[in-house]
Amino acid sequence: MKAMVLSSGGVDSTTALALAISKYGKENVFALSVSYGQKHDKEIQAAKKVANYYGVEQLFLDLSKIFQFSNCSLLKQSDTEIPKESYSEQIKETKGETPVSTYVPFRNGLFLSSAASIALSKECNVIYYGAHADDACGFAYPDCSSAFNNAMKEAIYEGSGHQLTIEAPFIDKTKAEVVKLGLELKVPYELTWSCYEGGDEPCGECGTCIDRAEAFKLNNVKDPALIKD
Repeated sequence: MKAMVLSSGGVDSTTALALAISKYGKENVFALSVSYGQKHDKEIQAAKKVANYYGVEQLFLDLSKIFQFSNCSLLKQSDTEIPKESYSEQIKETKGETPVSTYVPFRNGLFLSSAASIALSKECNVIYYGAHADDACGFAYPDCSSAFNNAMKEAIYEGSGHQLTIEAPFIDKTKAEVVKLGLELKVPYELTWSCYEGGDEPCGECGTCIDRAEAFKLNNVKDPALIKD
């Protein structure tokens, strides 16, 4: 069995990578990192550090042109500010009826479809990705939901001639539960990057920074990425 893991350099995808390696062995795991026109490359650089740490082969894909028409606040061409508030506050504003402004249009669908083609070429049997329940809450990121995962899983399984499937091991877990598992797996969270801003240090104010801080707090540990030597 061989696995491909969508690796963004963040907490969830790095935990998924660690989980796949623990199951299949690093020699049977590939990391796929995708550029989509984001405002900075901090997460890609983090993904490289993670892949080097684990000693897995890393592949890169640039899908930025597909998102060139989007005004998602994460993208280079956007004039929309990245919200400096928690996801729960953003969901109150959207009333749970539309995605948040940091939702990149159908990103996971595109990532998984592209990954499926590459995975088949690399003779992989499964694709892992790090979607979790908190991201799907309130329709914030609809391509992180169980319904989306089930639909994509069936489509990729059928479209690959039953050669390939996808796994979202955290689809029904909170981010705090993802971190709990990662701590057990000794994931190098000090190498990861989650912040939507591209500064030298995490901003601590965007939705993903707030989400990450809460996940570590609930596990009664300090975020390793914030611990200075």
